[in-house]
Amino acid sequence: MLSLGLDTSNYTTSAALCSSHGEIWQSRRLLPVKAGERGLRQSEAVFAHVRQLADQVEAVMKEAKAPLSCVCASVSPRDGKDSYMPVFSVGEMVGRSIAAAHHVPFFTTTHQRGHIRAARVDSGLESENFLALHLSGGTTDVLLMEGETLTPLGTSMDLHAGQLVDRIGVAMGLPFPSGPHLEKMAVQGKAQALVPVSMNENTLQCHLSGAEAQLLRMVQDGMEKNNIAAEVYSVLCRTVLRLLKAAAEKTGTNHILLAGGVMSSALLRELLQQRNEKRRLHLKLHFGKPEYSGDNAVGVSLIGLEKLQQGG
Repeated sequence: MLSLGLDTSNYTTSAALCSSHGEIWQSRRLLPVKAGERGLRQSEAVFAHVRQLADQVEAVMKEAKAPLSCVCASVSPRDGKDSYMPVFSVGEMVGRSIAAAHHVPFFTTTHQRGHIRAARVDSGLESENFLALHLSGGTTDVLLMEGETLTPLGTSMDLHAGQLVDRIGVAMGLPFPSGPHLEKMAVQGKAQALVPVSMNENTLQCHLSGAEAQLLRMVQDGMEKNNIAAEVYSVLCRTVLRLLKAAAEKTGTNHILLAGGVMSSALLRELLQQRNEKRRLHLKLHFGKPEYSGDNAVGVSLIGLEKLQQGG
């Protein structure tokens, strides 16, 4: 069986093809963002997906050795009736059309569920009940996954992790998205934990806008850029672990799957593991493969395949 997955986020146009034999092919392309800008308006992103999605679909379909069995697309950012972004309508429209043309089922899921499912590939996580951290440009979410039930536990009340990375990166002259470039600088710098963590352990709510303001002042004051980059990853690491520790204590679950574009950072993964061990937090951290951590359609495709196998 073959499942075609489509994901049209506000960052990336993605297509993936997964087989029931465990084969995975994917093709994705970042949305074009002009130098100095911090992203696209929804109308611009929709138009970019319209221009780019056909090429991504053609790239993965070249790998198909059998007819399609189903198509699945992410149609909203998260679970919930109030979760909506126009960009996902492109993937849904194209997905429905392909499914109708091939006379196969069309399934829907969310961008967040796609991230979590993709992160599970080769992560070593076997339990069906676990905590999930979704860290990206639009999310800083801690969730409880129990089978197919996904329950939100905590989040950022203002800025999200990926936004912090991109805003500080762009302020220092880096392209958008800034993650890979900022990480290279951070490896050369040294953090002194100058930016404090702001969060409420009882409500599992954190704040990153204060960190942004302090980091931007460092940029304006001419502080060494590599050290500023290191401070970004330092405050993210400390914030994430405080969120996860509080969530683990609240739920009694210490198996944690870390997903999302920000979690593709090798530096952040290393910092989290080191601090978890040093502080003896006893959190069992499971990381998705870097190539499946950023925005992608692999998880969406796998969800479609699993829905087909379960009878739709």
